[in-house]
Amino acid sequence: MIGELPLDQVRTLLAVVDEGTFDAAAAALHVTPSAVSQRVKALEQRTGRVLLLRTKPVRPTESGLVLVRLARQVARLERDAHAELGLSGTGEPVRVTIAVNADSLATWFLDVLTRVPGELRLCFELRREDEDHTATLLRDGAVMAAVTSSPDPVPGCSVRALGRMRYLPVAAPEFAARYLTGAPLPDVLAEAPVIVFDRRDDFQDAFVRRLRDGDGGASALRHHVPTSEGFAEAVAAGLGWGMVPEAQARPLLRAGRLVEPAPGQAVDVPLYWQQWRLDSPALAAVADAVATTAAQALRG
Repeated sequence: MIGELPLDQVRTLLAVVDEGTFDAAAAALHVTPSAVSQRVKALEQRTGRVLLLRTKPVRPTESGLVLVRLARQVARLERDAHAELGLSGTGEPVRVTIAVNADSLATWFLDVLTRVPGELRLCFELRREDEDHTATLLRDGAVMAAVTSSPDPVPGCSVRALGRMRYLPVAAPEFAARYLTGAPLPDVLAEAPVIVFDRRDDFQDAFVRRLRDGDGGASALRHHVPTSEGFAEAVAAGLGWGMVPEAQARPLLRAGRLVEPAPGQAVDVPLYWQQWRLDSPALAAVADAVATTAAQALRG
């Protein structure tokens, strides 16, 4: 037991969350559904809080998420201890879950994985999420580490500054000639077709507001392109203007497929590495590889 929290009850809570139902958790744990229900109820009584919403699938409450994260961290420590003691015996690789924003994934993060020593036998599970929202996956216990835009550490996590990813406002030459001339740039940008990543993407709107002293945003005529590579290609194809990572934009600028309608107006987004505060060889190796790669790929 950890403190006053029996590990079998905490593990059972995690199983219910991961499997989605009490019956499925019972099958995964090789116990009866009644035993699962009793353990969860006992844990709720012990903590004095509702830990699960009995929906389909079940969902953890805010208090439940705290214990879910604890369960995942305990499982991580147990696997590391077994490996160091030579007790694992299964030869199974160690799974490392990481949340990464799409632009990092498309430009520099895959190099991180090649720098991690192969003898560690790590199996990476990457979750693609906007850098403004990756911290939520950490907070929920869904991932062990994340590339995020927040310098504020999630409870139970450490944080390290990685550098700044630079974005350039760009457009295809023909698009710029048609839509971005004949009037002050802030005004025509607000009316021109624009590319956005998804419905949560406020980046282009924020850029327009910056140029217009906080007024308005980008055009309502917008195309949603939810991949980093597709986003850059949509801009180069002339569907709209957009904020493209410098690493993707520079080759297209040199090839003449893109132009900068607002030279000198680049936007730098600071990125941070957050991970569970655990003494885990796997996480330590990944963190070292992240820091080394980011120092080469990002602006200081």
